[in-house]
Amino acid sequence: MAATSTPGMLMTPINSCLSSSRNRVMTSTANFSAEHKEASWTRLASSSHISSRQPFFQSFTSGNVKFQKVVTRAVSGAAEYKPLPGLPVDLRGKRAFIAGIADDNGYGWAIAKSLAAAGAEILVGTWVPALNIFESSLRRGKFDESRKLPDGSLMEITKVYPLDAVYDNPEDVPEDVKANKRYAGSSNWTVQEVVESVKQDFGSIDILVHSLANGPEVSKPLLETSRNGYLAAISASSYSFVSLLKHFVSIMNPGGASISLTYIASERIIPGYGGGMSSAKAALESDTQVLAFEAGRKHKIRVNTISAGPLRSRAAKAIGFIDMMIDYSSANAPLQKELSAEEVGNAAAFLASPLASAITGAVVYVDNGLNAMGVGVDSPIFENLDSPKGN
Repeated sequence: MAATSTPGMLMTPINSCLSSSRNRVMTSTANFSAEHKEASWTRLASSSHISSRQPFFQSFTSGNVKFQKVVTRAVSGAAEYKPLPGLPVDLRGKRAFIAGIADDNGYGWAIAKSLAAAGAEILVGTWVPALNIFESSLRRGKFDESRKLPDGSLMEITKVYPLDAVYDNPEDVPEDVKANKRYAGSSNWTVQEVVESVKQDFGSIDILVHSLANGPEVSKPLLETSRNGYLAAISASSYSFVSLLKHFVSIMNPGGASISLTYIASERIIPGYGGGMSSAKAALESDTQVLAFEAGRKHKIRVNTISAGPLRSRAAKAIGFIDMMIDYSSANAPLQKELSAEEVGNAAAFLASPLASAITGAVVYVDNGLNAMGVGVDSPIFENLDSPKGN
């Protein structure tokens, strides 16, 4: 899982929100450049009040290092768990594990911020070779600007775990990987070991987010993709979700939710998105339905996936045509604007909340409506077509 190959997905964190009174008006908003980003965050902020938490770096640890446990709390005092007015996205008292955050510009990061803004406690699983750089960037404050929540406080992560979701347990890890210097100094990073560590540290979680993918041959057409490359894409991008849910479901509280990220290439031809990645996303969507049935019946857990539009993330840039896909979407989608990561994060917060208590087994499109289009209206063929134009 060296690099995610879905536009905007990365196998790739959270500080205090001050509120001493439930009547306090939250006037601060995150400093985003686009007005629609501020508006979407403001709506989420209006329903989320989070109390002060301990300083980020006092609670931040990784691996087996001892740490000071921090528990997210909502509004302090007698109003701590009183219902908020209206229909708020309220995740106070919930704990989320997000697999696949290694920097601050992917969908995994945006989902973490939205969940945190709604009151959830955040745990993160980071790809082992990227762990040191990620932790160093956090300590040095490199992500402080992008950690800002709607009320101006900083997003906090309670703990970061090293994770390589390609391997279910220690017995699955090849000797060459064990000896790889990029894995040196980290331990307990297979799926089974991470879940055992989370259980020991916190007991349970409520929300599981799968935000990781990798296709080593993504730049190759499917006809030129090797068997190993195809199977690697399936393993890292779709079975990893099955494995994570399989192991985490035993420590997920009933009524919990699991969310993954998919892409329209699962059902439409996207030239350039190769190496078996389109197949992996199709498998992920099919698995979402089956897992929704099994996890719902056995554990009362909801399972959904978000089909997100293209995002200019570091991982997506590795594919080589992300700018083209963003331009295409802006020109042809019903909503002619660039999709923001926050919009996907807010959709995930909704799906994880009690407001979505009857939604499971669904593919939720967050792509400005591009999935509904049958043709690209920017084609010269439609030059004289009298179709609605953007302002």
